[in-house]
Amino acid sequence: MLSRAARAFAVSLAVTFALSSVAACGSDGSGSTASGDDKAPLEIWVRKPPGSNTEKTHQKLAADFTAATGVPAHVTALFDDFETKLQQAAAQKKLPDLIVNDTAQLGTLVKQGLVRQVDKGRVAGGDQLIPQAWDAARAADGKYYGVPFSAQTFALLVRKDWREKLGLAQPTSWDQLDALASAFTSGDPDGNGKADTYGYVVPGSTKRGYLDWYASSFLWSAGGDYFTGEPGSLKPAIAGERSVAAVERLKKQFCTDRSVVPGAVTAETTQAHPLFETGKGGIYLTGPYNMARFDKSLGKDKYEVVPLPAGPGGKSAVLAEGENVYLMAGSKNPNGQQRYAEYLAGPQGQRTGMAGDTDGTVVRLPVNRTVDLAAERTDARWQVFDKVYREAGRYAPAVPEWTPFRQASSETLNAVVADCGSDPEAALDKLASTFAAELKKQGAGS
Repeated sequence: MLSRAARAFAVSLAVTFALSSVAACGSDGSGSTASGDDKAPLEIWVRKPPGSNTEKTHQKLAADFTAATGVPAHVTALFDDFETKLQQAAAQKKLPDLIVNDTAQLGTLVKQGLVRQVDKGRVAGGDQLIPQAWDAARAADGKYYGVPFSAQTFALLVRKDWREKLGLAQPTSWDQLDALASAFTSGDPDGNGKADTYGYVVPGSTKRGYLDWYASSFLWSAGGDYFTGEPGSLKPAIAGERSVAAVERLKKQFCTDRSVVPGAVTAETTQAHPLFETGKGGIYLTGPYNMARFDKSLGKDKYEVVPLPAGPGGKSAVLAEGENVYLMAGSKNPNGQQRYAEYLAGPQGQRTGMAGDTDGTVVRLPVNRTVDLAAERTDARWQVFDKVYREAGRYAPAVPEWTPFRQASSETLNAVVADCGSDPEAALDKLASTFAAELKKQGAGS
């Protein structure tokens, strides 16, 4: 009987061979598709909970597409272990025709040969898409392997009732933001006579790279960066002067101002959300998807949405994320694949995907610039996020595999803020060496 290690190796080997076989029959690598059956049914996988209203929105999108084109389209909603099930499908040579999944999965999908290249210039309506949305579909080799579908970015959720009780204005600079966080920590904004409130809610865990995910917007807005140079010849910039200044400011919030909610160094987002809605912290950099939750648990009138102020360099660059439509290798209907992706990114697909002000939204922020968000949603707070995305949204760096960098950065930042005697400059110098080795390993560095 095979050992667990032997079985794991066998599965890995089978997947590797399957991926090579599947990829070979789907595309010639240039972005042009092989001939196929233009009426063959399309199987679409979406990363949504089965039975949810978001699944129902995707089902409507598929039905509308079929009604308009005559091409059958079937949606399967998967949430838990989505990537594992995709690997299993590849091993069985039964990949879906398309998947709608996170932009962060691009590098992995390309590396594994699961997706085929997209010729951006041949995507109908592609010129209507917001330029930075296309950035999320471009891999480290400069080629495109998906069509943008949905975007999201982050803004500050601030306890409006606390701020007004203390007689303070909305922050328009980092100094004002830190001052507001300190006031929330020391000024008893909830009026209960106890020192039990804080400024910042921070998901500072190293799990899944959470602290780097949170800190990236501050790093960029401070003028710092992860890398410098062109794709293929990148060099670490994480130990640069402005990067160090951004991390020193983060450490000050934890160690000097003590304006961060206790326990942040081990908090994932699932632990961070309750800290905001139960009145432990009053400032939370997060996405628009949390508004529906906090409206119910905290009250819509208790908090406000405020853009992250520009950093010391006068700019604001905020992490952008979202979903792409990925055209999987080996489809029997490559033309149908592209038509479906074009439909989802087109004006009608975007409007349907937005689902108004309901919880069925699968398009958080439209990637098509012809779609007026204000005409689709009455909640004006979405417009704050939309403006941030269009003016300051920035995606994670395009490297073959971003995860190792995010994880290493998160572990370094966590160690710095968890130890108030730490040396940020020395820690980032060490991280830069780790980055250099990983860039070389991935063939992305000079």
